[in-house]
Amino acid sequence: MIAHLPRRSVLSVTGADRIAFLQGLVSNDVADAAPGRAVWAALLTPQGKWLADFFITAEGEALLLDVEAEQATMIATRLGRYRLRSAVAIAPDPRPVFAGWDEAAYGTPDPRLVAAGFRIIGDATATATVTGTADAYDRHRLSLGLPDGSRDMESEKSTLLEAGFEELHGVSWTKGCYMGQELTARTKYRGLVKRRLVPVIVDGPLPPMGTPVMRDGVEAGTMRSGQPGLGLALLRLNAFNSTLTSGGATLTPQVPTWMERPLQLA
Repeated sequence: MIAHLPRRSVLSVTGADRIAFLQGLVSNDVADAAPGRAVWAALLTPQGKWLADFFITAEGEALLLDVEAEQATMIATRLGRYRLRSAVAIAPDPRPVFAGWDEAAYGTPDPRLVAAGFRIIGDATATATVTGTADAYDRHRLSLGLPDGSRDMESEKSTLLEAGFEELHGVSWTKGCYMGQELTARTKYRGLVKRRLVPVIVDGPLPPMGTPVMRDGVEAGTMRSGQPGLGLALLRLNAFNSTLTSGGATLTPQVPTWMERPLQLA
């Protein structure tokens, strides 16, 4: 299937210093971005908390950022603050974003998981061959446990490892310094992750985003994005094997197979 993703938009980063500029600001290795190869990366606060995440691909003399549409202005403004004397220009690109999945597709493979499918920017063929909906793609990514920006993470609160950025190839541990690196590294090497974002089966009405998740009358997490019957929840590790409730629904966690790191109990 191919679907237009109206919640996504594109920013273009051009100029001779474009790679070095982004390299010092985002969590992944920008030098790995190439035509047909995307990098998934996050922009963090200096304290290491999530602000935004996006896919980066290369096209000619530009880096294209596939971003959350509602965050595009904020991302461009934040990046612009660090431009200083760098030979860099940041501008919106009017092309739409599409996703392809569940069949042989084309475009740039989603760098998080093979099963996630492909990302496509502003392609006339994609426009002519749309066979799915944004909601159908949303269910697909929920079933895989893939976060969707501000719907699943909280600005200036969430950390990358809670949302699976390590297993989903959203962090480079070897590229050198970037903004917020210290907390991300400390969280990993000291084993400080106490909560994880995981898929949940929802039996009952879908709880609104932010609804507390309860275990035996004690708060064990919060509901994030969802579709009827399925969602993501940020849960304490010791709640994964429990009967959970949220609003008027019962939740059953479904830990994805890609979540390979040992889950220490909190």
